[in-house]
Order: sequence, then C-alpha cells, then structure tokens
Amino acid sequence: MNRLDRIRAALEEALAPESLDVQDDSHRHIGHAGSRPGGETHYLARVVSARFTGLSRVQRQRLVNEALAAEFAGGLHAFSMELKAPGEA
Repeated sequence: MNRLDRIRAALEEALAPESLDVQDDSHRHIGHAGSRPGGETHYLARVVSARFTGLSRVQRQRLVNEALAAEFAGGLHAFSMELKAPGEA
C-alpha cells in the first residue's frame, strides 16, 4: 500500500467522512524543502466530516494530524487541508 492509500485509510477510519479527496502534490514541490526523489512528501486533502461540527479550524487540523501521526513520523513533509463540517461545503 502506498502513502496515498494509507492516508486515505487513516482519514476514513478516524473521521468517517462524507466526502474525501486526497491528492499527492509532491510533483509541485520538487526542489523545495522536504522533497525527495519518488515523491510521496506533499499532499492536499479536502474532507467533509460530521466530526468537524462545532470544532475550530485548529481543532479540526489537530484531529487530522493525530490520524496521520505515523505518516508524518515516516517522512510525510507537508499536508494541506480543507476541512469542513456537513453544510459548510
């Protein structure tokens, strides 16, 4: 299983999202800090989940970061997030 699949699985498990779109943006960061040959370092996720209802932007990001702790420990460098509760999308 590659990193993209692991990220999707971790977010599915932690957030039970209504909508989940994760993209590997590593190709856009070649030559930047954290970039490695072969990519799998920079990602963008758009998530709609009821788990975000009533939470601040920072609290939402913390939930995602906790879900992806193993990936960050294993070389994930950057993870951009668009996090919304249902009705905000």
